[in-house]
Formats: sequence, C-alpha cells, structure tokens
Amino acid sequence: MLKVLPTLLSLGVSCLGMGALLQMPMVFIASVNAAELPVLQHRGKLRVAVKSNLPPLAMRQADGNLAGFEIEIARRLAADILPEGLALELVPVSNADRLSVVLRGEVDLVIARLTATEMRSRVVVFSVPYYLDGTALVTKSSALRHTRDAERVTIAVLNGSSTIATLRDRLPGARLVAVSSYIEAKQQLERGTVEAFAADVSILTGWVQAFPEFRLLHPLLSVEPLAIALPKGKQHDPLRRRVNRLIETWHVDGWLEARARYWGLPWQKTLTLEPLAAPLPPKP
Repeated sequence: MLKVLPTLLSLGVSCLGMGALLQMPMVFIASVNAAELPVLQHRGKLRVAVKSNLPPLAMRQADGNLAGFEIEIARRLAADILPEGLALELVPVSNADRLSVVLRGEVDLVIARLTATEMRSRVVVFSVPYYLDGTALVTKSSALRHTRDAERVTIAVLNGSSTIATLRDRLPGARLVAVSSYIEAKQQLERGTVEAFAADVSILTGWVQAFPEFRLLHPLLSVEPLAIALPKGKQHDPLRRRVNRLIETWHVDGWLEARARYWGLPWQKTLTLEPLAAPLPPKP
C-alpha cells in the first residue's frame, strides 16, 4: 500500500516498527458520531481538531484565522477527500484533548502535532506520516556549528521529557540541565548558563522564527513521525484509506515537502539518522 517513505516500513519508530504500527489489529471503540465517507458526503463538512498556538504548524493570525503547515493539510483534505469537496470546520484543542475529541465523535480526525506511538495506537488509528519530526538543538553560540559540536557542552532540556533519553543516548558527553519551561530555557541561553536547548524541531522552528538570534543545529538527534489520528473501527476504514492515499500522493508529488519548507520546517525524508561523528578524511 505504501508507495512513499518506504523506510518507514522497515525501520523502527522508537521501540515500534512503523509497519507494525500501521498494521495493528483494530480495537472497536464506540464513537457514534465519527464520520464514514457517506456521512461526510451527507454532512458536507469535515471536522478536524487542530492546534492554534503552535507556529509554524498551526497558529491564529491577527485577523483571527488559523494558518500553518497542519492547517494547510486540513484544508487540502477537505478539498480532496471527496470529488465535490467539503466545507471545513477547524476545532482548536489542547494537547490533553487531542485524542478524546475524536473518541467522543466530536471531530472526524486530528491533525495536531501527534506523534504516532504504540501507546496512542491502542485507542486511535494513525495515518501514513505526513511529517518526520524529531529532537533538535537550538543555540546562539558561534562555537556550535553542527549537532556533533554539542557533545561536551551544557544543554537545557524540559524536565521529565522524553528528550532526556535521546540526549543521553546520542550525546552521552553532554551535561544536561533540567528547565521547567521554554521561557526558562531561553533565559538560561541568554545568560550563557547553557549553550544549547533540546526540543522537537517542529517547535524550535517557531522559536527561531520568533527569536532570530537563535539558530537550529543539524542533523536531528531523533526522528519521530507525525500522523493524523482517526477513530478505530471497521466502519472508519474507508476514511482512513482515503486519507492515506492522499498523503501518499502528496509525498510523491512533493506538495508536503514544499509546504513544510514554505513554513520554514526542515524536511527529513527517512527515519535514517545522520551520523554525528565527523567524516573520516579520504585515504591518500
């Protein structure tokens, strides 16, 4: 079925292979109002849960309208999911409500910076990934030009986040300093008490857009797929298949990459991580 991002089927996503994730047995969960394609056609409207405070993925503009990479995906789905197109209802949600709104049937699907994980796949079905997120570093230090340069520096990281394990694995020589918020991380960077801050690149992209004195280091330290969440149940299979086909098409024709880059997001093509070690000089 998957004609794009083929490595997602063979390489692991954290402890779970993406192939296994997309082929997990279905668990039937009551969701009386979640849409099937005939229901969508009759209603004439696609209801999508989104974020509204997470640039450049999704944010509210000065005129009150929502914009961003994930908002464009929602609008394209509404236009393409049926030949006649659908009206679009965007439903802003908090992180805590991203799954519950689809389980209660209040929306048809969720496009709200959801990483496809084994635990979440127990209650929802994930689409083919539309973006590969991951851990990155942001800095203002001129001494750091590449992620490998941070091997021995002090790095701020949100207390209790999964990023801690990534840093210990990929940059074992770095000294980690726990912070309670992005504001505190910025303050420590400005004071020089830390040389870098680690978080998801989708969030840090918005950070450097707002504070251009900072810059992202490459490559990523981890790769994590962002996917659309849909309700489980055989009755929702037609919607899931249609969503997957559209995402595959947008990968093949380059639309997703073009829109991600338009919003300033780096584009990772596969789950393969670039090595951090400096390349060896050529043999004489």
